[in-house]
Amino acid sequence: MPSAITLIRSTSLSDVAQYAYAATAPSGSRLIFLAGACPLNEDGSTAAIGDYAGQAAKAIENMQAALTASGASLQDVISTRVLVASARQEDLAAAWKIVRDSFGEHDVPSTLMGVTVLGYADQLVEIEAIAAVLDS
Repeated sequence: MPSAITLIRSTSLSDVAQYAYAATAPSGSRLIFLAGACPLNEDGSTAAIGDYAGQAAKAIENMQAALTASGASLQDVISTRVLVASARQEDLAAAWKIVRDSFGEHDVPSTLMGVTVLGYADQLVEIEAIAAVLDS
């Protein structure tokens, strides 16, 4: 299936960011709005308690399952918002490294935010995403 995503980079903006600054989906593409992917195991328990990187990895795994159920993949994601329950930049960086590495060359526009608390007991990371696909 051809990709519906076009990542946009601007030479007038800093290249220090590890992601594209914008993305587009063509007219006629199907947008998929994912709920925040949480680091939950199948039994509803929180995975990797106390581990920002471990929770980011589990959230990505769960996001991939939701994308697959929607007929999409990580390569179809058009933007993300990564929420990390911490005020420490190193905790945000630990979660971000996992997210960034998971997307590889598909460096979607992203926002990384430190937040006070997330919805589940012991939850440290949540990842929201929007994807776009061209149905054949």
